[in-house]
Amino acid sequence: MCGIVGYVGPQQAEPILLKGIKRLEYRGYDSAGIALLADNGLYVTKAAGKIVELEKLLVHNTTESSHGIAHTRWATHGEPNQLNAHPHTDTTEDIAIVHNGIIENYRTLKSFLVAKGYQIKTDTDTEVLAQLIRFSYKGDLTEAVREALTQVEGTYGIAVISSAHPNMIIAARMGSPLIIGVGNGENFVASDVSAILDSTNRVVYLDDGEIATVTPDDYKITTIQNVKISPQIEEISWSLDEIEKGGFDHFMLKEIYEQPTTLRNAIRGRLNFEEGIPRLNGLNLQYEELREIKRILITACGTSWNAGLIGEYMLEEMARIPCEVEYASELRYRSPIFDLKTLLFVISQSGETADTLAAMREAQNHGVTTLGLVNVVGSTIARQSDGGVYLHAGPEIGVASTKAFTSQVMILSLLTTLLGRMRQMSVQTGQEIIEYIKDIPNQVEEILEKNEQIKNIAAEYYKADNFLYLGRGINFPVALEGALKLKEISYIHAEGYPAAEMKHGPIALIDENMPVVVIALKDPVYDKVMSNIAEVRSRNGKVIAIATEGDTEIADKVNHVIYIPKTYRLLTPLLSIIPLQLLAYHIAVMRGCHVDQPRNLAKSVTVE
Repeated sequence: MCGIVGYVGPQQAEPILLKGIKRLEYRGYDSAGIALLADNGLYVTKAAGKIVELEKLLVHNTTESSHGIAHTRWATHGEPNQLNAHPHTDTTEDIAIVHNGIIENYRTLKSFLVAKGYQIKTDTDTEVLAQLIRFSYKGDLTEAVREALTQVEGTYGIAVISSAHPNMIIAARMGSPLIIGVGNGENFVASDVSAILDSTNRVVYLDDGEIATVTPDDYKITTIQNVKISPQIEEISWSLDEIEKGGFDHFMLKEIYEQPTTLRNAIRGRLNFEEGIPRLNGLNLQYEELREIKRILITACGTSWNAGLIGEYMLEEMARIPCEVEYASELRYRSPIFDLKTLLFVISQSGETADTLAAMREAQNHGVTTLGLVNVVGSTIARQSDGGVYLHAGPEIGVASTKAFTSQVMILSLLTTLLGRMRQMSVQTGQEIIEYIKDIPNQVEEILEKNEQIKNIAAEYYKADNFLYLGRGINFPVALEGALKLKEISYIHAEGYPAAEMKHGPIALIDENMPVVVIALKDPVYDKVMSNIAEVRSRNGKVIAIATEGDTEIADKVNHVIYIPKTYRLLTPLLSIIPLQLLAYHIAVMRGCHVDQPRNLAKSVTVE
């Protein structure tokens, strides 16, 4: 997702804006720009590439300005070059806008404006919006933005300034997150809290269809229909230290190592050992309502979808509830069967994922109860779902999710144990599972101590062009997630498969150049997985096995083995994924890849 930062107040705006968009670099972008409002009008500077290129252009800038907007762009319409970079201005260069999202009817609007004599210079949908605001302008900037947005179809988070309205930013949101940072004699606009956290921890979240008029001393929020909104200020508990690297080479490695802490945060105060029932008060459902659930649907995208698939295995075996996992992008466009006995789990790290949010709203339109599993407090899914559970993983800066994934799986294990206890699970079983859950963070710490071993394995295979990941049962989704991590950050083609499916196609790819990562834990399908390993080795494939501590049988049957501690079988994904995260990380570093900002990827996908 692109990054937006706006400032209005007594200080020089340029350093504040640059610092803000630098804190959003982790989200991925291909160009950057800034618009400052000075006494003689707008001063707009844009550059293709990283923010450092923008800074080179600003070295000799002497513009005095305490009012401006800045942007990091991830290209959707038009090439990632200087011309298409944001901010965009209208024909008179009196209005500047930065925009996240996609204007779906921009071609129609462009044709309308061209017919009215407007010249469109760029390939973007955003310039069309700037020109449309100019067309609608009759002396009131807020009303011009409001009028323009009534004609727009699509998604947007925008910040608008005008040389005719000093000390004013107009912000609006539809489907793309936007916040107001509340300061003392100064105010901010941003697409993410991290951009402004060193200046204020007091924020107001805009909802879809809202417009804010922001000045140094005030902010007013209305709907597009001009209905006044009474905003609620929320205080962010994250500290600035949490969004710094803390001595690690990359945010991703830092976040991998944070997992013992984030898993403890996920379970803190939620384990009831006496009754064997997790406490999840945010669900807003009584025990009797949970017992009446006949079907569970989980919807998510990417890594969150993989976590949801693990949840399906847990829920069906431990709680005996039929469960399906749907890609949110598919769920929203087909005709799923909903009924009032269905419970929908909506999983999203950011709480802003466009497809997931749309799928949740579709289910709500059918009267389905929706529960959000999100990390970002105050996010749209957190606010608009019927209930839910926060991950408490803290800010995740690396684009490739690690600690959020394990926190999602941990929360799903708590939900499963709760639902199981509401149905057929005994007190004793519930207590045993909670004891296993309690030990998971310590066991993750044990695995992290194997980092050097995993780094050495990575050194043997980082030049490979393809990887295959195999797992069975509840560790099949772990194979999917391991493969996803590798392809995301190293750009190596990797695929995850159920181990038994290898014979139905992928086995044709196996030769001495194909590393195969196999999750081979001591469980009911262990012998089957060992047979799969034998098939790989007989074709000269190289096997890296994730195995259970104490398994001496596997060592001489594979090329490398990484051991993980024993735990309850359905909790093993919380441990088996850790070596795969480290393996992907080290391979990517050795290949010289930009680990925290992999190409073409955004941290939060807020457009289709």
